[in-house]
Amino acid sequence: MRMSSSETVLAGLESELGWLQEIYTRLHRHPELSFEEHETSKIVEEKLTAFGYSVTRIGGTGVVGVLANGVGPAVLARADMDALPVTEATGLSYASAVNGIMHACGHDLHVSALLGAAKLMADGRGAWSGTYITLFQPAEEVGAGSQAMIDDGLVTKVPRPDVAFAQHVMPIPAGTVATTIGPVLSAGDSLKITVYGKGAHGSMPHMSVDPVVLAASIVLRLQSIVSRETKPGDFAVVTVGALNAGATSNIIPDRATLLLNIRTYDAGIRAGVLAAVERIVKGECSAAGSPREPEFEYYDQFPLTSNDAAVTERVRTAFTARFGAEAVRTAERQTASEDFSRIPDAFDVPYTFWLLGGADPDAYRAAASKGTVARDIPANHSPSFAPVIDPTLSMGVQAHVVAALSYLSREG
Repeated sequence: MRMSSSETVLAGLESELGWLQEIYTRLHRHPELSFEEHETSKIVEEKLTAFGYSVTRIGGTGVVGVLANGVGPAVLARADMDALPVTEATGLSYASAVNGIMHACGHDLHVSALLGAAKLMADGRGAWSGTYITLFQPAEEVGAGSQAMIDDGLVTKVPRPDVAFAQHVMPIPAGTVATTIGPVLSAGDSLKITVYGKGAHGSMPHMSVDPVVLAASIVLRLQSIVSRETKPGDFAVVTVGALNAGATSNIIPDRATLLLNIRTYDAGIRAGVLAAVERIVKGECSAAGSPREPEFEYYDQFPLTSNDAAVTERVRTAFTARFGAEAVRTAERQTASEDFSRIPDAFDVPYTFWLLGGADPDAYRAAASKGTVARDIPANHSPSFAPVIDPTLSMGVQAHVVAALSYLSREG
């Protein structure tokens, strides 16, 4: 029986897993923060060049490898590279050797999996036709890496893809992938709000406009945005993560700062929530007699990740054919955020983003049977986050290859 394109390209996977695991443990042991991924980028460049890709640096530490292989569609696959300022507590033999920094979100696995797919796609060129574009992106954790690559001319420096893919390891059972149509990751907006009062001695509150009381009123009123201004059933989260004012007990300060984070799945709801935040803050400042207008500083803004229906169904079908229906799940919408979607949006092409299982299957089943998954399975950004290498890495490589070949296969 004739092998499919995926079977042909993936036939050599087992022989590649040794060096891929070495790359993964090396990256995990030597993590690099956002826009500091210098050694990671060097490794990626060396590997892609050896595989026969045309390699370009874009956006500082960003790397793009292009493999042109005849007439056909162009597929872009993306992996993010940066680590987090987190002290590792996994106890792994290959735990981070860099104090206060670890790959707590799995980007080391993303890089390794895409390098594996790049190698197999290069070796298996006889089974497909078109262009395979591998994009290794910096600074996802701060929501700035994809835009840095775009600002550095990404859309003019590489071929325009017809479709784009990305995956993210998550605390679901290893050996599974999960997809969904429409929103899969929320939009995220962080903002710093500064409100102003009038300072005075703590014994003379009548001489002040107290910004602490003002900020407290704002915090309470902000809770009404979701409970009273957002339609029941629609999703929105408004979190005040920090409130800072003053430095001593007997001095009323002249200002207070609040740090907010907002998550939404809908552009209209996002606009409404942000407008409500500004309206409430300005209203409370007016009511308190604040001597200056409040200031709003937006930062760490992440776009919505919303999967194209046709692309997602095509990839899901290919995943099911390769892995079996039991290994292909329907992804729950995540309240986490990503900046991947800026890349396909810049090219104006459709995309799909899937979740890759990384949790030990036995531990996950045991926790699920007790209803303690959220407590017992370390999630992304946890000091204890540690995807199991086998079969997560293999599945990550396969998922990239299968998704790409759902468009590039000579079988049509």
